[in-house]
Amino acid sequence: MKRLFLGLASVLVLAACGNGDTAGSGDSADKVKIRFSTWDSESSLDAQQALVDKFNDSQEDIEVLLEGYGGEYDTKITAGMGAGDAPDVMYMWNYPAYSGGLEPLDSYIESEGADYKENFYETTWNYNSIDDTVYGIPVGFTTHALYYNKDLFDAAGVDYPTNDWTWDDVREASEKISNADENVYGYIMPGKPDPYDFEMYLWSNDTAYASEDGETTDGYVNSPEAVEVLQTFQDMMNDNLALASESWGTDEFSSQTAAMVVSGAWDIGSFNEAGLNFGTAAIPSFEGQESKSVLSSSGLAISADSKNKDAAWEFVKFWTNEEANIERIDYELSVLKSVVDSEGLEEDEYKSVFYEMLERSSEYGPSSFNIENWSDFADQLSMAFEQVFNPTTRVSPQEALDSVVK
Repeated sequence: MKRLFLGLASVLVLAACGNGDTAGSGDSADKVKIRFSTWDSESSLDAQQALVDKFNDSQEDIEVLLEGYGGEYDTKITAGMGAGDAPDVMYMWNYPAYSGGLEPLDSYIESEGADYKENFYETTWNYNSIDDTVYGIPVGFTTHALYYNKDLFDAAGVDYPTNDWTWDDVREASEKISNADENVYGYIMPGKPDPYDFEMYLWSNDTAYASEDGETTDGYVNSPEAVEVLQTFQDMMNDNLALASESWGTDEFSSQTAAMVVSGAWDIGSFNEAGLNFGTAAIPSFEGQESKSVLSSSGLAISADSKNKDAAWEFVKFWTNEEANIERIDYELSVLKSVVDSEGLEEDEYKSVFYEMLERSSEYGPSSFNIENWSDFADQLSMAFEQVFNPTTRVSPQEALDSVVK
């Protein structure tokens, strides 16, 4: 789960604190100190610090101290939890790994009333919970969608993709667009897809990596439906209609080597900066099915060891409310229904489809939350994907996926 998100702010005031919280006189020395860790660095930290300052200026009893961990985020969070010294509030996405050190938030959510939780998109709770216990308040997300290059479609005389396209439509368009002499392909995808992301294609063909409890993979990850997914992409590569990228495929899309790529909303800004004439549509479906999308999601969590949990909760509410969601719209999709409505995001030229994919995917959650030893399983999947999509191997999908469950 990669390329996640930062958070911004609004104002809430704490009148009295419990669970170890103490009211102060307004003097910084007397305030409850809350440590807040983020995975962002450099310029984005400046924006976050400004909003932390905004919160602090509004408070008589709480002061938040921002800690930017950057690329060492997981290492420092793990070390802090091991030493009983984790930040009070922290950005979070890998709940299976860290939930043992996080405070369950259900009672805090219930205290805010039913409308509080219902204003968040239901799907986002799936990615901030373990076994029906909430450990994080959603901050931001992106689903995935199909980006297409309008100029390459126009040059080939092909109609633009719609939300009803199937992978057969992608193949037909690619046959008209692809030109090996000019190094142009219809579709681009990672040659070694991230296993977490790739499961959305299995969901889209009515299967998954494992049973709902995560205990059974045989008959799921190597099912006929899963094999069909990999075979679809391998066939396009074998026929020079699709290209396996050494990275995500977005660089090739930006350089107009490929006419279509599936990616998250994070690329809207970079594609605009590159001057591309592009559009977005729903992920293509398999025949007779409706496509689904995985979420790349971030939340705000509270340390189970925090001595100031009520104060931490006030800051979490501040960082995840409507005003904060509106502040983040330029680079992050809002998780609040009220903000999506007030800002017209479902009518946005580029962003609307990401909400369409969110609605389609509300009943799905990643197998990574349920499969024991997910890291080992993901490594095996990565090897299988590389065997299937690497042009020097091209192992049959059935053989590669069978090897994952042996």
